[in-house]
Amino acid sequence: MAQERIEAKCPVCGREMEVSDVGKLYGAVAAKPRATSTYKDKTYYFDSKACKKEFDESPQKFVKE
Repeated sequence: MAQERIEAKCPVCGREMEVSDVGKLYGAVAAKPRATSTYKDKTYYFDSKACKKEFDESPQKFVKE
């Protein structure tokens, strides 16, 4: 079984993270995101709870549509 890796970038501060399917299942990921939010059916990953809070207060500020 091939392990799928997802490259993610914190939409608030721009820090790059790597999330794997195995990590999602077992709670261990490389450059582990500290939090997630869903906005318009898309999951966003954050490197800190502070970035998540800032995003949740005004997601349209950080999402380019």
